[in-house]
Amino acid sequence: MTALADYVKPALIVSNMVEAATLKAALPTRDVLIRAMLAGAYLAFVTTLAFLVAAQTGQFIVGALLFPAGFALIVLLGMELLTGNFGMMPLAAFAGLIGPRDVFRNWVLVFIGNLLGSLIYAGLFWIAITDCGHVSGGPLGDKLRALAVSKTTAYAALGAAGMVTVFTKAILCNWMVSLGSVVGLASTSTIGKIVGCWLPIMIFVAQGYEHSVVNMFAIPAGMMLGANVSFADWWIWNEIPVTLGNLVGGFVFTGAALYATYRSAPISNQDPASRPV
Repeated sequence: MTALADYVKPALIVSNMVEAATLKAALPTRDVLIRAMLAGAYLAFVTTLAFLVAAQTGQFIVGALLFPAGFALIVLLGMELLTGNFGMMPLAAFAGLIGPRDVFRNWVLVFIGNLLGSLIYAGLFWIAITDCGHVSGGPLGDKLRALAVSKTTAYAALGAAGMVTVFTKAILCNWMVSLGSVVGLASTSTIGKIVGCWLPIMIFVAQGYEHSVVNMFAIPAGMMLGANVSFADWWIWNEIPVTLGNLVGGFVFTGAALYATYRSAPISNQDPASRPV
């Protein structure tokens, strides 16, 4: 009975997404930035964990299995993650509870906060892995240097095809990542939220798609470690198109799609015990 009461049905999940977006829009700037900085750092932490484990085992799927731990922290602590908010914030605007300006304010502040948190961790990570510049970083440093190249100049070498590819990978990424935020609302228990958000995040990581916030750490970290990647390479061939692709994936394929099919569905038959606390 407890397991059944713990489940939140889709119509109520969408209603809760609208409510959550409304609350996010009302947050003071200070709180949005702090929560977004922490979210960026959490994802950076698990990115290095995933690549460390992959380097140690030779199996990237092992890193993909562990990576969702950072996303679970974000869900459980109510942090602000840009990719999740791409799918969630517009729903409150659809419902007429906030305006477009509120949506864009949240996105801009969360982008800035995620970026700052990612860069702070990247700097601290560089100190830790290189002994303050005295060593190269070992196998993990090699992986991050190669990753920075594969996410930027490797696409640039393909020209327009590379730009279409990175944009498409970003759409596919946030179709799953934003779904992690949604499925995290499908339970009112801690373990249910962790398991729910774990599944779509693992799916995205295992397939190597492009996540704008992860790349806010991974590419600068590779650059700090000596990857032959410029600031322009990072932003033109990854960060900008990936952010836009993540927006399409989260907004169109998760938020708007779920809102369209479930917003008008009755929620009166929901078990009161299934409502989030």
